[in-house]
Amino acid sequence: MDLVHLTSTISGFIWGTPLIVLLVGTGVFLTFRLRFIQFRLLGEGLKTAFLPHRQKHEGKGDISHFKALMTALAATIGTGNIAGVATAISMGGPGALFWMWITALFGMATKYAEAVLAVKYRIVDKNGEMAGGPMYVLERGLNMKWLGIAFAVFGALAGFGIGNMVQSNSIAHALKSTFGVTEFATSAILTFATAAIILGGIKSIAKASGIIVPVMAVFYILASIVVLVINYEAIPGAFVLIFEHAFTPMAAVGGFGGAMVRTVIQKGVSRGVFSNESGLGSAPIAAAAAKTDVPSRQAVVSMSGTFIDTIVVCTFTGLVLITSGVWSSGETGAALTATAYGVGMNHGIGNIIVTMGITFFAFSTIIGWAYYGEKCTEYLAGERAIKPYRYLWCAAVPLGALLQLELVWNIADILNGLMAIPNLIALILLSGVAAKEAKSFSKLLKKEKKERA
Repeated sequence: MDLVHLTSTISGFIWGTPLIVLLVGTGVFLTFRLRFIQFRLLGEGLKTAFLPHRQKHEGKGDISHFKALMTALAATIGTGNIAGVATAISMGGPGALFWMWITALFGMATKYAEAVLAVKYRIVDKNGEMAGGPMYVLERGLNMKWLGIAFAVFGALAGFGIGNMVQSNSIAHALKSTFGVTEFATSAILTFATAAIILGGIKSIAKASGIIVPVMAVFYILASIVVLVINYEAIPGAFVLIFEHAFTPMAAVGGFGGAMVRTVIQKGVSRGVFSNESGLGSAPIAAAAAKTDVPSRQAVVSMSGTFIDTIVVCTFTGLVLITSGVWSSGETGAALTATAYGVGMNHGIGNIIVTMGITFFAFSTIIGWAYYGEKCTEYLAGERAIKPYRYLWCAAVPLGALLQLELVWNIADILNGLMAIPNLIALILLSGVAAKEAKSFSKLLKKEKKERA
């Protein structure tokens, strides 16, 4: 058995049913423990992030609520929103989108708990910057430093794969196939752009994310709306397919081989988790840098990121795929999404939309994950390791653009899955702390509402 096949087998085992059930199950458990906070306070989170006058509650921290959210979204909104959704639907049928929604709705409670604990147990490092995340939660909240070290090792190494080389590889292939740009040229530009942003630290990363993420999201959503307007007559039928085949087997049609309900659920849930990263422990590292007076204020902002990533962006991709009718063609991944966006316009425009989406989404992931990996490395080796890590991160970008990365993909998937285990342990054991913070915040919001009245 060669190394690629071995790591693929291990990755398949780690990301099998047990971990998926644990991730979603934790979200269900926290939903009840936190009294359905994702439904009660989603609006509060969105208003705090996007309305300037809500920033008056800022406290200690490095970046604003908005920039902390954009940094987290930079890392989560990526190729999974384009190729991942297409893979889920091409293999599980339209019903897979429904299970992506369910995963996201429960995942929002997980994301709240991750963020509230990250802010509560964060520290100020020797450089005067905030440092937080599951590793500090495990050490300071549960006295399990050994488990915090394990998370930091997995996170620091996983970043080079899932957050760096596989992203630059996706950009290089997309630009070459659509515009004929050589891998060498792409690697040079990406390396320079990455260095220009991440060498400035979290404030530089947050500033860039605050520009890139909104622009790329608006561009992608507007392109999606154009396709949906062209295929508006198919929208009601698309929702019928989504809800009907979320619970019933789907027969083979066109190039689609059919799918049992178990496959529909598995593809939808796994792609949903990959897309929004709820439960993996990465996003709370960005949340810990936020300027906030109480942990819950940033936590409700953070949980809105899962809503934006999956309920909004992935839904647009899914609806375009289904209404265009190409989801059953037998194609998969980014190629399928490009075909769908080309329907009603032309295939060339579809390729351009998807290529631009992949380029900006993947680049934002590179700079967002740079911060995650940096903080994991700082936890392991101290502040002196930050600059070397940044240089090493920049050096890995061209390698990803120039090399074949199947092995790197597999190893990154393994490490990414292993990150979730210590993080979920912390979430479950400290769920009472998260619930107490949520209850206290609800009382604070009522008090603030009375003061505004």
